[in-house]
Amino acid sequence: MIKVRCPVVVEGKYDRIRLAPLIDGVILETGGFRVFRDREKLAALRRLAKTTGLVIVTDPDGAGFQIRNFLKGALGADAKLIHVYVPAVAGRERRKAAPSAEGLLGVEGLSEETLREAFLRAGVGVDDVEQRADLTRAELYDAGLTGRPDSAARRRRLLEALHLPPHCSTGTLLELCNLLLTREEFFAAVSRLGE
Repeated sequence: MIKVRCPVVVEGKYDRIRLAPLIDGVILETGGFRVFRDREKLAALRRLAKTTGLVIVTDPDGAGFQIRNFLKGALGADAKLIHVYVPAVAGRERRKAAPSAEGLLGVEGLSEETLREAFLRAGVGVDDVEQRADLTRAELYDAGLTGRPDSAARRRRLLEALHLPPHCSTGTLLELCNLLLTREEFFAAVSRLGE
């Protein structure tokens, strides 16, 4: 089990159930989009984010990123947040008759090993975490990943090659690359994108 010192925030009950055997810690649910108008829940999450900190885990689809980005803004600039990004894996959860609109597995559908790797990559359950690549926004620009007409397409191809969620913003891409890759690994992945 991964020992987590601060509460883990997930979208719904099936995500909580999926993480329960993996996480030694508190798991809280947002109730999906209900968190957008639940003032009491937001106040509680805001308080926790400032005191203990929060680990945020959402699905890799557009809805998951909407919830994640809403929480980033709503919890305040002084919130202590750790973002765990699960990979975009095509498929359908067992309890559902059809795949999601984007055809991706949510947290509830991913294997325990995939989830464990996502937590460890984010530094959750690891005592000594360091940013590995120390990349800057200027280097993303130089790599053609921002500020150019084809940047969005290049970012999508890079995210796909790195098995990362397709909805990452430029800032999130930078955060993930600095956490997951060495500089050499980043530039090698970018060079494989071609021109």
